[in-house]
Amino acid sequence: MPAYTREALAEAIGKAIELGKGRRFKQSVEMIIVLRDVDVKGQAGKIREFVTLPKGRGKERSVCVVADGDLAAKAREAGAKLVLTSQDLQGINKKQAKKIAGQCDWILVRTDLMAVTGRVLGPALGPRGKAPVPLPASADIQGLIKRYANTVVARVKDQPQIMVAIGTEDMKPEDLADNALAVLSAIESKLPSGMGNIGKIVFKTTMGMPVEV
Repeated sequence: MPAYTREALAEAIGKAIELGKGRRFKQSVEMIIVLRDVDVKGQAGKIREFVTLPKGRGKERSVCVVADGDLAAKAREAGAKLVLTSQDLQGINKKQAKKIAGQCDWILVRTDLMAVTGRVLGPALGPRGKAPVPLPASADIQGLIKRYANTVVARVKDQPQIMVAIGTEDMKPEDLADNALAVLSAIESKLPSGMGNIGKIVFKTTMGMPVEV
């Protein structure tokens, strides 16, 4: 099993960025962790980890909030993409719910409004893999919005692999390597044999060629 050092990861990321240059938009840098000896239909395959990238996501992620009163006001002040109150939820139809689900990368919901949020927005959020995140009334909303703006979901779907964006091509390879290590750390703790269940790691830009570490 190879040693996934920061230097080795940064080198592979740098090559992937170089191979992917020339697009007219800012590409994401994607990390693909190929698993081995993991049954994706079993308990070991049920991996869904929220990972806050230490060096940031590289581009804005939309954090929306469902709350009332003081918490809603603080969310607006903190720069939430969208703030919905319990009254707002009452008038949302299926078409509007789909639009909201498309706008929001994360939806933080005050705990007492989780049930109504699930009923109104759940059918639109579910297929997109965007489960609402419970938000205590006493939460540091500014800190949480900043945190989730730089948080990604590392999960196994129907194949024995995890594919997650760790930043953008204009970031330093070393910073992207730090983000990759954060993802690896989170995933390793959930695997039966830790790093022994990782077959290989590949990096690529959105439209670029894959580079194996």
